[in-house]
Amino acid sequence: MDEACVRLERTLGAVLLGKPHVIRLAMAGLLAQGHLLLEDVPGVGKTLLAHALAKAVDATFSRIQFTPDLLPGDILGTAVYNQKTSEFEFRPGPIFAHVVLADEINRTTPRTQSALLEAMNTATVSLDGVTRPLPRPFLVLATQNPFEFEGTYPLPESQLDRFLMRIDIGYPSREDEKRMLIQQQVVDPLDAVKAVVTAAEILGLQGRVRRLRIEDSVRDYLLSIVAATRDSRRLRLGASPRASGALQRAAQAYAFLDGRDFVLPDDIKRLLGPVLAHRILPEGASAGETSFRDRERLLEEIVEGIEVPL
Repeated sequence: MDEACVRLERTLGAVLLGKPHVIRLAMAGLLAQGHLLLEDVPGVGKTLLAHALAKAVDATFSRIQFTPDLLPGDILGTAVYNQKTSEFEFRPGPIFAHVVLADEINRTTPRTQSALLEAMNTATVSLDGVTRPLPRPFLVLATQNPFEFEGTYPLPESQLDRFLMRIDIGYPSREDEKRMLIQQQVVDPLDAVKAVVTAAEILGLQGRVRRLRIEDSVRDYLLSIVAATRDSRRLRLGASPRASGALQRAAQAYAFLDGRDFVLPDDIKRLLGPVLAHRILPEGASAGETSFRDRERLLEEIVEGIEVPL
């Protein structure tokens, strides 16, 4: 693994204890130039992971607390009239940062949620006929609680499709929770987090990930999986072409973090749940009626019969 990745993984591991697979997925999302949806019950470390990642990268960070009264302008920015110059001046909103934490994203209205679509898709913001680029690298880390529905607005499929991966953290083991209690008794573990990689280093790593080798046989395996989700009678909505591109980029990033310069079929199989589960919809169910665990199991059953290349 690249030395910069080792430093980043070690730093995050000192904060989010006992969750190396979650940290590896978050790092893969960053290197694959994707956005992450952290979905789990309150208190398991979703916001902690986002803050630690932002502090570990020497880059700008902003947190947006999503509420029902939040407006698109509160995220993107707005034009303000300057009496001295008699002109309108653009004041950028919190979206203009390298790492953006969208906390409890499903607590705001669909109109405000949609304000993120362009930013997440093209890393630009268009207002008043002017398109402004966002800082690079650009990463949105969104959190939501899958068990609390009162006063929430479920993310539409078009919004979910913009997230490269959906990650659940889960409860820690008893031993890891004990370590957390000891660690937090005197100090906040976030206070010890220092920047260990620069934005320029992340951009360089993203470029290397893009060039990682993927054989035609492995790419055909990926496409067979995607096609199976579209042909399955058990799914009303299969994986989109954006999903196949996301799965390829995520597999390249995962292989890179594993110290390889090529992608294995196992990389693709390992990422099926995080990359595809939030992009499919079982037949006869609405978006909020099936858990992601159920979708992950359904994916495993659908791809079970697909031949794995040697």
